[in-house]
Amino acid sequence: MRHRRQSNHLGRTSTHFKAMMRNMAASLFRHERIVTTPQKAKQCRRFAERLVTLAKKGGLANFRRALALLNDKEMVFKLFNELGPRFANRQGGYTRILHLAEVRVGDAASQCIFELVEDEKAAGAKKAPKKKAVRKPKAEKAAAE
Repeated sequence: MRHRRQSNHLGRTSTHFKAMMRNMAASLFRHERIVTTPQKAKQCRRFAERLVTLAKKGGLANFRRALALLNDKEMVFKLFNELGPRFANRQGGYTRILHLAEVRVGDAASQCIFELVEDEKAAGAKKAPKKKAVRKPKAEKAAAE
C-alpha cells in the first residue's frame, strides 16, 4: 500500500529513480546549471536541497551521509568546500527552475533550466558599477589647506 507516499517516481523503478536523482544532483553540483524537464527538476530539487543543507551544517557525520546519498566523492568535496559556505547565510531555496519556451526535439517534452541560485552579495558585487572618486575643485583644496 502507498499510504503517505508522496513521491512520484516518474514511471521508473525505485532503483532507477534513485540513480537518476544521484546523477542529476551530481551534474547540478558539477555544472551548477542543467537543462531537464520540469517534473524531473521538481523531484531533484528536494534531493539537492537536502544535500546542500547537510553541507551547510558540515561535520564528518553529515559528510558521510552526503557521500552515501550522492555516491560521488568529488562532488561531495565540492559540496562541502564550495557550495556549503556559499549558502551559509541562506535559509533554503538553493535552487531555481526557469521554464524554457522550446520543447525537446525527440518527444516534444517541455524543458527548463535547473540551476543553483547565486549569492546576492556576490551577484551584486559583480553587477554594481564602480563609483568614481569625487574630486574637489582647486578652490576648495586651497581653502582647506
